[in-house]
Amino acid sequence: MFLRYVALLLALLGGPTLLLSAGHAQPDSEKALPMRPAPPPVIVVAVKGAIGVGTGHLIEEVLSRARNERVGLVVLRLDTPGGLVSATRDIIAAILASPVPVVLYVSPSGARAASAGTYIAYASHIAAMAPGTHLGAATPVQMGAPPSPAPQQRRDGDKPDGQTSGAMERKVLNDAVAYLRSLAQLRGRNADWAEKAVREGATLTAEEAVREKVVDLLAGNVGDLLDRLDGLTVRTVDGDRLLATRHARVIDIEPGWKSRLLAIVTDPNIAFILLMIGVYGIIFEFWHPGLGGPGIVGAICLLVGLMALSVLPVNLAGLGLLALGIGMMTAEAFTPGIGVLGLGGVVSFLLGGLFLFDPAGADIDFAVALPVVIGAAVTNALLFVGLLGMILRVRRRKVVTGAEQMIGLEGSVVDWQDGQGRIRVHGEVWSARAAAPLAPGTLVKVERRDGLTLHVEPTGGM
Repeated sequence: MFLRYVALLLALLGGPTLLLSAGHAQPDSEKALPMRPAPPPVIVVAVKGAIGVGTGHLIEEVLSRARNERVGLVVLRLDTPGGLVSATRDIIAAILASPVPVVLYVSPSGARAASAGTYIAYASHIAAMAPGTHLGAATPVQMGAPPSPAPQQRRDGDKPDGQTSGAMERKVLNDAVAYLRSLAQLRGRNADWAEKAVREGATLTAEEAVREKVVDLLAGNVGDLLDRLDGLTVRTVDGDRLLATRHARVIDIEPGWKSRLLAIVTDPNIAFILLMIGVYGIIFEFWHPGLGGPGIVGAICLLVGLMALSVLPVNLAGLGLLALGIGMMTAEAFTPGIGVLGLGGVVSFLLGGLFLFDPAGADIDFAVALPVVIGAAVTNALLFVGLLGMILRVRRRKVVTGAEQMIGLEGSVVDWQDGQGRIRVHGEVWSARAAAPLAPGTLVKVERRDGLTLHVEPTGGM
């Protein structure tokens, strides 16, 4: 009996000992677990100002780099009033085809994603906004003007004037609505409000956009944004992607020189100024052959300006006026007159500048600024007034070269016989003829020149 109690006591003491040994062994097993890999880096790029060719090039370049470097996420910090339709569609196409998730982040406070920015927000895999921002107003710019009153019906029963333009407006508007609704359906966002943003120019604040399910979340800064995105699943063209963004390394991307250059030269004002410099540089080279500098600078500026026109929405009528103006000013350079061709060329060139860009190609007011046009007009006027004054002064000036320089000069008779002889003029001896008999030493004046013979008449002196 005693031995039985001893065995029971040993059993009771051995159980806790084994449990304690197992508990001490647990940390060793935890140390054997693999460490969590570091999350992939996140690219952040600031997109500020009007959406243009330079913006499209920058975003396409960033998405290509993200794909090649296996980046986990691309964040577009957006603040834009709108931009070119063609550039916006190129950016959206690049986002839709990107295997790397793209987050559209309207930031900082006070920023906006108006017009083109709204389309990009709907196309992005995730849309976020900072407090104090807004988006919307996606109506095409040519739709923003109040409609003109309908004209009277024609007597012959044809359709009223303006019906074609009205049908074109409806076509553009319906196309924009369908485009934005398709993006909303693709990303699971509010498609009804998307249509309202296009048809009525509706806008939303950041809080309202989250409530209306137009954007996905609010975030105060990039760090807060990455914390909120961590663990979300996003569908891309390569399938579902699980985001691991907390504590991820952030890479800030600045626009490269090519994107900056495209953004500068594709500004309508810069493109117009480059065209003016190019035209005048070439004209000055024609007026003063051999200088080289004006021609080289003019050719470079003209080619860069034409390159800008090739990627901008150009109005053919404005382009025709511009070409006509260039042709007339060039003709004035080849055949200088009293400036009629040059003045007409200036007027045509300026009108072409006013109507050079097609507003239907952008969703913001896209044209050469009026101060730039006025400055160009004043510059052209001053140049041609100075040119006309110079031409008139040259015409009044006495001829000092060529055959005509001899007319009006005075000389003396060297010898004379039978109505002809020789005279000394300007230190040279010339053959001469005269209607009156002349004696050696008589002062004469040259009336005209016939080859190497001067026709003279006496001045009355010796």
